[in-house]
Amino acid sequence: MKYKLVCIDMDGTLLGENHTVSKENKEALKKATELGVHIAITTGRLFTSAKMYSDLIGVKAPIISSNGGYIKEKDKEEIIYESPIPRENLYKIYDVIKKYNFLTYFNTCDTVITEIDLPENHAYKIMNKELPEDMRVKIDVVDSFETALKEYTGKILKAICVDVNKTGDLQKARKELEELDEFEIVSSWQNNIEVMNKNTSKGNGVKNLAKMLGVKREEIICIGDNENDLSMIKYAGLGVAMGNANDEIKEQADYVTDTNINDGVAKVINKFILNK
Repeated sequence: MKYKLVCIDMDGTLLGENHTVSKENKEALKKATELGVHIAITTGRLFTSAKMYSDLIGVKAPIISSNGGYIKEKDKEEIIYESPIPRENLYKIYDVIKKYNFLTYFNTCDTVITEIDLPENHAYKIMNKELPEDMRVKIDVVDSFETALKEYTGKILKAICVDVNKTGDLQKARKELEELDEFEIVSSWQNNIEVMNKNTSKGNGVKNLAKMLGVKREEIICIGDNENDLSMIKYAGLGVAMGNANDEIKEQADYVTDTNINDGVAKVINKFILNK
């Protein structure tokens, strides 16, 4: 099979220690693009953050960000696809999560909206220190989500709830939100849930991108490590789980590669694209 599109998650997949891309991963991706293969970053992160890494590795395909909620070519103004959460649904999310003592963020394509500033060891804070101002993720520390949600109506793509105090209430909140039947809910870490519009997922993001590129489903490789990657792993012609993924992801993947620390992405490219 000649694969034409490779969609790669970032955290826990493409990125290794200290949120960096290894030399081996960069070289493998460069060789794949030289063969005409499209490489797409497919991430839960904001578009602005994903764009920085796509520049670093020379990705030319559009970026699927916010778990499929926002697709855009990095060097063009045209938005290919976006799925902002309607205002009334933002308040439904807020009504549920305010009952619990979660750390909560609402994200647009370029801004984190929060009532508490991000810690200095947060990936966005670390990244911002090294980037010029026009490439940084914006962090808007607001007095009240109720007011901010109104001001950002039509722009918010995702809500993130983090159980920093380990209350054990995360699944209760998830169940309440699922019962509303208005949202797509996934987890990218053990202590969080991420809430998007119904039917917004990485899998549907890959489907939309493949249609635009004229690539068939069986010509797609998707690589990831967590629950928010599962929809694209199941959609792909070759769904790949990282060696550091949990067992549920591995069981539903077609192939399990090495860990993110041991260049698992490069090993997939070498095996299935470069035939090494």
